[in-house]
Amino acid sequence: MNRGVPAVGTALVVGATGDIGRAVARRLGRDGWELQLAARDSQRLEAEAQDLRLRGVTVTTYDCDVLQEAGPLALIDALPAAPDVAVCTVGALGDQPHDEKDWRAAERVMRANYLGPALLMGALANRFEERGHGVLVGISSIAGERGRRSNYIYGSAKSGFTAFLSGLRSRLHRSGVCVVTVIPGYVRTRMTDHLELPALLTATPEDVADAIVVAIRKRRNVVYVGRVWRDVALVVRAIPESIFKRIPL
Repeated sequence: MNRGVPAVGTALVVGATGDIGRAVARRLGRDGWELQLAARDSQRLEAEAQDLRLRGVTVTTYDCDVLQEAGPLALIDALPAAPDVAVCTVGALGDQPHDEKDWRAAERVMRANYLGPALLMGALANRFEERGHGVLVGISSIAGERGRRSNYIYGSAKSGFTAFLSGLRSRLHRSGVCVVTVIPGYVRTRMTDHLELPALLTATPEDVADAIVVAIRKRRNVVYVGRVWRDVALVVRAIPESIFKRIPL
């Protein structure tokens, strides 16, 4: 069963105060979508919503903190109706040297990048499946393609999220529900401002938003933001473990 995706409708953006979330909301709003925005910082969220309303976009806002056990389900219960599209942009980079010595910090990174988003996507999937249509979009990372010593806590969480979305997509492929995995490489955001990123390989939040909009319209499965990253992923996965563990990545 495949009823397709409306040209415009209602879109939920979770993590809407982050740079990628803001870019996604603005792009969808510009295209005529009504927006349901969710984030844990209610003041910043309302400021973003007001800016969009001034641009003529219909917006409602909701509190959601995926770090809290009940956060994802509380958000879904608060929605008046399931959206046509849901985009989860939540994530946290963490600090690998610190987090590997502090299990609570490591847990926060894992919850922000995997457990919270996965529980949210899974609960939304059940609503979408009952209805028979919808698009779920989750943002993973090229870091999830293989564990590297420099960010394996973050990378392992993203890897888990990638696998979860893949399984969800397989489960729902005959239901009319599309599950999209978006895999960026480097993205210049507040989260990465302290890092020296290669300019030619670094995307903007707007680049990610554009890729998401195309993926929604074309009902794609996996989208790499920047063609080079698909090739990078293939090469990285092909390196034997005996060699990979010696590479200072």
